[in-house]
Amino acid sequence: MIKNPADQFVDSPPEVEIAFDMVKRSLPVAPVMIILSGLIWGLGGALSCAIGLALVLINFVVAAGMLAGAARIGVTALMAATLGGFFVRMGFIAVVLYFVQNASWVAMFPLLFTILVTHLGLLLWETRFVSANLAYPALKPARKGA
Repeated sequence: MIKNPADQFVDSPPEVEIAFDMVKRSLPVAPVMIILSGLIWGLGGALSCAIGLALVLINFVVAAGMLAGAARIGVTALMAATLGGFFVRMGFIAVVLYFVQNASWVAMFPLLFTILVTHLGLLLWETRFVSANLAYPALKPARKGA
């Protein structure tokens, strides 16, 4: 028995497709950001940038997984996962920042800058590729010949 009749029409949850698309789109830019941080702030800057990138990408993937799982349950679970998940994920980032703030190999400015720029940059960049209609609930289909 199918809990949600719409599940039979969707190959994978749209939020998961979008999150992994953001991860895929970040991979070519990540080495450039890490190298630039390394050139400006040294090895600590490069490591801090890498940690920031990892935190952001983990945040997006975990958020997508939570939303996809909650959407199968119902609207109330989806809203609870949205709000509660936000606080849990931001708490996780805050705990990581708390524990690495005094490490000798961490440069806080590039770490925080990377987290901010990567979150906003990937979200804004991804808006170009999200379909947001019922025919294609996740990503826009590729154009023929593109």
